[in-house]
Amino acid sequence: MRIELKEKYKEEVIPALREELAIKNPMLIPNLEKIVISVGAGEASRDSKLMQNIQDTISLIAGQRAVITKARKSEAGFKIREGMPVGVKVTLRGTRMWNFLQKLIYIALPRVKDFRGLPKSGFDGRGNYNFGLDEQLMFPEVDYDQIMKTHGMNITIVTTTESDKEAYKLLELLGFPFAKGGK
Repeated sequence: MRIELKEKYKEEVIPALREELAIKNPMLIPNLEKIVISVGAGEASRDSKLMQNIQDTISLIAGQRAVITKARKSEAGFKIREGMPVGVKVTLRGTRMWNFLQKLIYIALPRVKDFRGLPKSGFDGRGNYNFGLDEQLMFPEVDYDQIMKTHGMNITIVTTTESDKEAYKLLELLGFPFAKGGK
């Protein structure tokens, strides 16, 4: 019996957070707000086919159309002109967010070679968690033959709390595989 992550949050995580953090007001219980998946294009910004391939891959992984981000201003040191494509991102909310998180925790991360857990140092001081993945091939939707070049991605999980301690507890109770030891 596999419990859906959103139901797990409602039935198990909310009561545990309320008790452990001693929160009386139910509106103050930490929750997930959104998940942002982003990819910096690097040299792919000059190759429109590779950029399209990255966009299609991220759209497939997220289950929602990704957008190509463009440079806001020119930067001569990086050979970037204003309006050039510099990356791909997608923002997930609601049901798609919960579905992606469940897929990430239970399917994709266990497929990472030599996975020792996510670093606890990814919290930003405002209750949000960032971590990077080295390649996109761990997701089951990605067809290896359709990939022009492997690329990593940054995943940002935005919570409703301002406290890193509360955000960590929320993600831990949801089943995030954090590394043992460390900070």
